[in-house]
Amino acid sequence: MNTMSKVLVVSVAVLAAACSTVPTSVFTEAASARAETKQAQAESKQAMADVKSMEAKMAEMKAAEVKAIEAKNAELKAAEAKIAEAKAEAKAAETKHSPDSTSMITPMMERQQTVRATGYAVISTQNHRNPAQQRLMAIRASKLDAYRALTEQVYGQQLDAQTTVAEMMVTSDTFRTRVQGIIYGAVLESITPVGDDTYETTLSLDGRVVNDLRVLYLAQLAARR
Repeated sequence: MNTMSKVLVVSVAVLAAACSTVPTSVFTEAASARAETKQAQAESKQAMADVKSMEAKMAEMKAAEVKAIEAKNAELKAAEAKIAEAKAEAKAAETKHSPDSTSMITPMMERQQTVRATGYAVISTQNHRNPAQQRLMAIRASKLDAYRALTEQVYGQQLDAQTTVAEMMVTSDTFRTRVQGIIYGAVLESITPVGDDTYETTLSLDGRVVNDLRVLYLAQLAARR
């Protein structure tokens, strides 16, 4: 053999010796690492599948809750519709059974939306010696007179008349009027002196308040019956 061949044979022998010295545990650890990697991958796939399953179950539960809420809302709407229908029937029955009250209140409802009333009081007739106090008392009296006028417009005025006739002659003819009611929400529009010895006070009521007062009055009349 020449020198080149001898060198090649020696290199091959050295390489074989090196390979024979590699421990078997290295190959065993590599195989174990590959197996663990495969197992981790399988576990990861299983975890992803579990997550998707949980998401699907949560979506189903949410859809069921939404359906239940919609069903409850539908039931509530149906109940409200029944209540409204019952109220309408009760109102129609009440209107049917009390035609007199309806016919009495209808013309008043068609009047102007704002009701105004004016009251008057004389200063010199007030029971006080101090002129300033007399003016204050006159203002108060004119305001109360305006409230009385408002009450007459809202509730009407009860009139009692009595006439006595003897021997075909009228011997007695008396009238008695009465106003009763509740006024709230009145607006003081003005307090004005009229002349030298009189005060004038003007009050007003919104039409919606007037309607509420009249409905309350009719309810009280119905309760008394």
